[in-house]
Amino acid sequence: MKPIVNLLLFFTLSAGLALAQGRDQVIDDIIGEATENSHLEKLAHELLDVIGPRLVGTPQMQQAHDWAVATYEGWGISARNEQWGEWRGWQRGITHVDMISPRVVSLEGMMLAWSPGTSGRSITGGVVVIPDMKNAEAFQEWLPRAEGKFVLVSVNRITGRPDTNWEEYATEESLEKMETERTANARQWQNRIFRTGYNPVSLQAALEEAGAAGIITSNWSGGFGVNKVFGARTREIPTIDLALEDYGMLYRMAENGVQPEIRVTAESRELGTVPVFNTIAEIRGSETPEEYVILSAHFDSWDGATGATDNGTGTITMMEVMRILEEVYPSPKRTILAGHWGSEEQGLNGSRAFVEDHPGIAGNLQALFNQDNGTGRVVSISGQGFVNAYEYWDRWLAAVPESITRHIETDFPGMPDSGGTDHASFVAVGAPAFSLRSLSWAYRHYTWHTNRDTYDKIVFDDVRSNAILIAILTYMASEEAEQTSREKRVMPVDTRTGNPARWPVPRPPERSGGQH
Repeated sequence: MKPIVNLLLFFTLSAGLALAQGRDQVIDDIIGEATENSHLEKLAHELLDVIGPRLVGTPQMQQAHDWAVATYEGWGISARNEQWGEWRGWQRGITHVDMISPRVVSLEGMMLAWSPGTSGRSITGGVVVIPDMKNAEAFQEWLPRAEGKFVLVSVNRITGRPDTNWEEYATEESLEKMETERTANARQWQNRIFRTGYNPVSLQAALEEAGAAGIITSNWSGGFGVNKVFGARTREIPTIDLALEDYGMLYRMAENGVQPEIRVTAESRELGTVPVFNTIAEIRGSETPEEYVILSAHFDSWDGATGATDNGTGTITMMEVMRILEEVYPSPKRTILAGHWGSEEQGLNGSRAFVEDHPGIAGNLQALFNQDNGTGRVVSISGQGFVNAYEYWDRWLAAVPESITRHIETDFPGMPDSGGTDHASFVAVGAPAFSLRSLSWAYRHYTWHTNRDTYDKIVFDDVRSNAILIAILTYMASEEAEQTSREKRVMPVDTRTGNPARWPVPRPPERSGGQH
C-alpha cells in the first residue's frame, strides 16, 4: 500500500496541473513517478550510509563513481566514468583522541583530510597553546618548547551557543556584551598569531619543523556541536580537529597551568597519484542528439561527514530525474546528460575539465540545471545574464505545478555568477547554465563542510519537489522548438584595472545556501 501522503501529493499536483495547462501526459507521468515510485531514500542510503564521504582521490570516491555507473545501467541508462586528471591519493583510517591527565575522557575529534597519521602507534604528549609573545624573536626562543607537544592553534571561542540561541534568550545587555567580547577575543588571537612572525599556514609548518607531536585545531561552524572540517597543512605530523567543547577545555587547562596530556591514535595511508573522474550518464536524443540538456551536481564531498547536503542531495536529485525521464520520456528530442563532477570542492576541477574536453557539448548546450547548496526546495533562479532567458524560462516554469513555483523567486536576465559551483564552468564559456538555489535549512552553520552533514539532515519532501521541478524543466528544455539564446549582458569594466568587473552575487541569509 502506497503512503497516503504521497497519494495526496500526487492528486494535489495533478489537479493543479490539469487546471493550469490542460494536462500534458509526460508532465503528469513525471509527477506520478516521482511521488509514487521515488528512489530518493534508497539512493541516499546507498550513497551516504554505505559508501560515505567522497573526498577526491580516495577509494570511496572511486567506489561512488562505480556505484553510480552500475545504478544507471540497472535503470537501462548508459553511463561512464571519464577521467579528467590525477590527484593525491589518500585513505582515512580511525582517529581516536583521549585526554589521560588530569583525568581520563575520550574527546570528539578527527584528522583533517590528507593528514599524516601516527604510523600505526599511539602518541602521548602534553598540550600547549601558542603563547602570547611580544614579537617574532621572542616566539623563536619559545619554539623549541613545542617539541613533543600537541599545539593548539585555533582561537578559544568564548561561547559555544549559536547566535540564534543568544538572540532568543539573552538580555539585550548580555547579548551586546557577548558580541563585544567575542570580537575582542578574535582580534586578540589574530594579533597573537601575527606576533609569531608567521601566518596560520606557515606557523603549522614551523611547529612541525620544531618537532611538535601534532597540531590541534577547532573550526567551529557556529552551531551546537558542529565543526567545519577541511584539509591538513602538515606533512609529517597529524592535524586533529577537536569539537569546540573539548578544544575549549584543553585550552583553558593549558592556559591555567594544569598541563593536560592527550593520547592520539590516527591512521591514514598515502596512495600516490591516482586517476580522478567525472561520471556521465546519457539518454540519447531522438531528433537533435547533438544538442544537450545537462543535469549538473558535484559528486565529491569533504570527508568530515558523509556529504549529505553538500552535495549528496544534488547528486540523488539528478539521478532520480534521469531515472524518471528514462521511465516516462525515454526518447527525448535532445540528448540529456547527467554530469556528476569530481573535485568541485577544490575549484570546480571536474566541470572545468569537462567543458575543456567537450567544447562541442558546451557549444550546443540548450540548458544546464545545477543543484548544489543543500537539502531545501529551490527558491531562487537567476538568468545568469542571458538577456533572453526570460522568454524560455517563462514557458518552462509555466509547465511546473504552482505548488512548486510559488516558492521560487526569479531574476531575469540576472547577472553572471562569478563562481561558487559547477554551472559557472559553463557560464564562463557562454553556455546557458543555471544554478537552482535552495532554501537554507541552516546549511551554512550545520551541514556545509561540517562533521554533521549526514543522511538524517535530508528533508526528502523538499528533495522530491526539486526532482519534479528539474524533471519538468528538462523535458521542456528538450522539447523547446528553438535553441536557447546565448546573448549575454556585457560585463562592466573596472576602470581601475581595465578588466571585467565581477558582478555582485546577493546571498540573502537562510535563502542562499552558502559558498563552495
